[in-house]
Amino acid sequence: MRYLVGLVAILFVSGGMVAQEKKAPAKLTFPAKNGAVAYDHAAHNKREKNDCKVCHDKLFPQSNAPLKFKPHPPAEAKKVSCGFCHRAGGTAFETKGNCTKCHARPAAKKAKG
Repeated sequence: MRYLVGLVAILFVSGGMVAQEKKAPAKLTFPAKNGAVAYDHAAHNKREKNDCKVCHDKLFPQSNAPLKFKPHPPAEAKKVSCGFCHRAGGTAFETKGNCTKCHARPAAKKAKG
């Protein structure tokens, strides 16, 4: 009987741990002056073969706190934030000249008439 109670307790605790694991959002959007940044978390995760440690917690904390992006070009020069990969000579396209790959163009305002 003790064995059964112990087994049930272990299953209960391990089930609780599974329930507490967070699933990363597939896409995130962040406001920015030159158009919101659309971040495809699923694509980045796939590219890194599900190795979360490439970015977390070294570049971005895994928490509910808002991400703090460093503006370009300082992030690229210091190889932090998005600039860790997105810089000249980095593993991904550099930001210079590629604004619309991440930043959505602001919606055009309709002329009143």
